Amino acid sequence: MLQSAIIGASGYTGTELARLIVQHPNISLHSVYVSENSSDAGKYLNHLDGRLSEQDFEQPYLALQSISEDTLEVLADQVDLIFLATPHEASHDWMPKLLSGKAKVLDLSGAFRLAQHDLYDSFYGFTHQYPDLLEQAVYGLAEWNAKAIEKSKLVAVPGCYPTASLMALKPLMQAGLLDADHYPIINAISGVSGAGRKATMGNSFCEVSLQAYGVLGHRHQPEIASHLGAEVIFTPHLGNFKRGILATVTAKLNSSANVEVIDNAFNQAYADEPLIKLCQSWPKLDDVVHSAQCHLHWKYDVNSQYIVVTSAIDNLLKGAASQALQCANLVSGFAHHTGLLAPSHQGVAHG
Repeated sequence: MLQSAIIGASGYTGTELARLIVQHPNISLHSVYVSENSSDAGKYLNHLDGRLSEQDFEQPYLALQSISEDTLEVLADQVDLIFLATPHEASHDWMPKLLSGKAKVLDLSGAFRLAQHDLYDSFYGFTHQYPDLLEQAVYGLAEWNAKAIEKSKLVAVPGCYPTASLMALKPLMQAGLLDADHYPIINAISGVSGAGRKATMGNSFCEVSLQAYGVLGHRHQPEIASHLGAEVIFTPHLGNFKRGILATVTAKLNSSANVEVIDNAFNQAYADEPLIKLCQSWPKLDDVVHSAQCHLHWKYDVNSQYIVVTSAIDNLLKGAASQALQCANLVSGFAHHTGLLAPSHQGVAHG
């Protein structure tokens, strides 16, 4: 049984990760951590999230511990897997110590998602000090980058918006169907849990309506463009609901596109992927919330050569925790969906 630790375990993503790990057939939860000054230190996760059982979480070794610089190197040799559900700057600063031991690191922050270190000043507000680690980091889009993830010690788990967007667009790019002269346009709406557990005026249900934000400057735009291989126009929106992302993508296709070719592109990309569902109608959030799946549907207009693709995910699962676990499965030699489906559909270890 592999041992894992979660740093930043008291947030929405951290508690989802903990819930998934304690149900995993091959990975156990060794320890959970919060920041040094967190008021959650000493508490149990099931006291913070009532969905978590006392049986699984109310054990002395699973009380939330304060992380410290001294803890990092010790932890790097104590466990096999470290999940970072931490702010970008914390992941950045701690990464050299966390990589000093045997542990493989699954980083859910944005600190290592972009290969171009100069973009961090513009989009993340800090100067990246570790270009060598950026070169080592593998982007954790599990269905599209499995072979590279398997060999990596540092996996940059994708953002929630990029996951929904890339799942919609990559089959078209892979098949050479996107018109290079027209940027795909992505309009995506997220529930307020995407802003994290900490209460602010901006994510209060009494304040949130439906509003675009980060227009023509959101940090996920370069992430999507970089891992798609084409520029995009990305506009995120915040909706007055708890969780989930619905991304509607409009793209101009080139002259090689037709209905059959497009259908083949999606089917070839995802036919054998148990966490991707190709739907016969437009996806809705109710069907994906609390699941590790991505639902996709599309329609192509022959006359204009435009396609509209809708992608639906749970932002805390496929957009964060369950995708991190997919990556952990891959670096550990398991099928990527292990622990994320009903027991009869679980994958076995691969060679």
